[in-house]
Amino acid sequence: MLLFVGLGNLGKAFAGHRHNAGFMAIDAIARAYDAPAFRSRFQGLVSEIVLAGERVTLLKPQTYMNESGRSAGEAARFYKIDLSHIVVFHDELDLLPGKIRVKTGGGNAGHNGLKSLTEHVGNDYRRVRIGIGHPGDKALVHNYVLSDFAKTECAWVAALCGAIATHAGLLVKGEDEAFQRKIQQAVETAGCGKDGPD
Repeated sequence: MLLFVGLGNLGKAFAGHRHNAGFMAIDAIARAYDAPAFRSRFQGLVSEIVLAGERVTLLKPQTYMNESGRSAGEAARFYKIDLSHIVVFHDELDLLPGKIRVKTGGGNAGHNGLKSLTEHVGNDYRRVRIGIGHPGDKALVHNYVLSDFAKTECAWVAALCGAIATHAGLLVKGEDEAFQRKIQQAVETAGCGKDGPD
């Protein structure tokens, strides 16, 4: 079994925020594979699908971003899921909007959701880093991540989430580089070039 964790903040007020890119990715996967309705469990919202022949638990922690690890840790312990089978989808300031990178382990770069996960499950989980860009000034970061994607970004956000869902089976198979490549091709086709959205 694998555990796919999306990071975000609960509630309608946060739904469209850049910081909720992880929730958006999980929701896209759930829609694409007709996942059962999410139910409350592990201090989060949980559903389950079969993907590339494997059971995958989809989790959206409901602890708010800074305590995401409490929810993910509870689910991982219950299912006895190895760190290498935990895939976390999250927003990434250090990547241009629409860019995506998959990596295992590494630093948290000030991301409190990742910091919490590392505290509760360890550091060597797999990360799907969804680029949201940087506002250019550290003082602006808080308001930037806690604001909605701009209307001009909607096309690539939708394309990226759709492509994540379409190719999520590659993550199950451990084909992270192929997954990353497929997502980038889809986003560029939707009008997001190599230097960010057009």
